Amino acid sequence: MVMSICLINTTTITRIYMYLRWMVRKDNNGVDFGIWRKIRPGQLVCPLDVHVARVAERLGLLDNNKSNWNNALHLTDQLRILNPKDPAVYDYALFGLGMAERF
Repeated sequence: MVMSICLINTTTITRIYMYLRWMVRKDNNGVDFGIWRKIRPGQLVCPLDVHVARVAERLGLLDNNKSNWNNALHLTDQLRILNPKDPAVYDYALFGLGMAERF
């Protein structure tokens, strides 16, 4: 499932994908609830905000640090190489590097 919402701003789309991540993914830390079973984690798009985009660019996963739809899809494709079944699992790590470490 890839939801293409062209008329909504980037922040809103990022929030939608964060919500989808919480509802679809299941973890042992209580962050991701995993209550929606009809969508597989491998179908998720990695939520892309300014922090994730900046870190992804510095790691060579993106060509620029723009937090837009095309970059979200490109980053997800790059992360799918590392983990085809759950590319969005790297969202928190990338976000954390961008926020806490100022990477």
